[in-house]
Amino acid sequence: MNLKFNRVFGFFMICLLSINQVESQTVKDSLYSFKSNGNPIITHKFTADPAAFVEGKTLWLYTGHDFEGGQKGYKMKDWCVFSTTDLENWVEYPMPLKLSDFKWDKSGGAYAGQAIKRNGKYYWYISTNGSGIGVAVSDFPQGPFKDALGKPLLTNADCFASTHGWTCIDPSVILDDDGQAWIFWGNGVCYYAKLKENMTEIDGAVKKIDFEGFKFTEAPWIHKRKGKYYLSYATGFPEKLAYAIADNIEGPYQYKGILNEIAGNSNTNHQAIIDFNGRSYFIYHNGAIQPNGTSHSRSVCIDLLEYNKDGTIKKIVMTSEGIQTSRKNK
Repeated sequence: MNLKFNRVFGFFMICLLSINQVESQTVKDSLYSFKSNGNPIITHKFTADPAAFVEGKTLWLYTGHDFEGGQKGYKMKDWCVFSTTDLENWVEYPMPLKLSDFKWDKSGGAYAGQAIKRNGKYYWYISTNGSGIGVAVSDFPQGPFKDALGKPLLTNADCFASTHGWTCIDPSVILDDDGQAWIFWGNGVCYYAKLKENMTEIDGAVKKIDFEGFKFTEAPWIHKRKGKYYLSYATGFPEKLAYAIADNIEGPYQYKGILNEIAGNSNTNHQAIIDFNGRSYFIYHNGAIQPNGTSHSRSVCIDLLEYNKDGTIKKIVMTSEGIQTSRKNK
């Protein structure tokens, strides 16, 4: 009797394990747990344009989604959200936001964005390929998110110093210590403006950043450390990432140099800089997934970011191993 039960139970467990394995390989747009093993950190789909914030003991990662490998042009229809408490074990959540959620969009391109929390709500600022910058809102960091306005927050009409049609992209947001929220964005020209406390309206005039040595392509990221404002951004094409520092968020900024060189197998780059569990990290994308990674089939990576004693940033060392070594040595 026991032998028969053991055989039946064993057969049941084998079937269950097989089902779980199939599900873990095929269910990519629902709740999905995985481990990162070096760079890229996500290998079951193509991800790009990372942004992140930390809430409590959890890091939330928001990315774009390149359609598939071997792409020769951008095919991006939705965005992704992931979380981790240790940068090794990750959870991907059901698709939180789609381009089709923004009925005003005519571009067909789900471009870069960044999420932030304020007053118990989560606001995700996204960009499209020509229709403008929108804002979505949710009660939860993992979503689902919905269009907060039913129209763009910003369009090319707000980009007063630009002439090309894809200038209104790549929003970066920051909530300053005094409670004032700011948004930076742009391609070719770096624009910025205040946000009202409701996070869905621009407060005052749109302005632009300019300083000696500023050769801005796109992908601004603004962060603050020890009273200093750091503006990092993509420069040139293929893109490297550079940065500047200021005492005031509106400048004047002083150019400090290149942060990292051209990311492997990708003409673009896009960064997030965050502090998590006592260390600083540099999150970016490249085209490293083999054999189908390209400039349009990109993958998110994480490496350490370190500051010098004078507050400048050490040049990023991009690695295949990622932060595995730093975790072991911590």
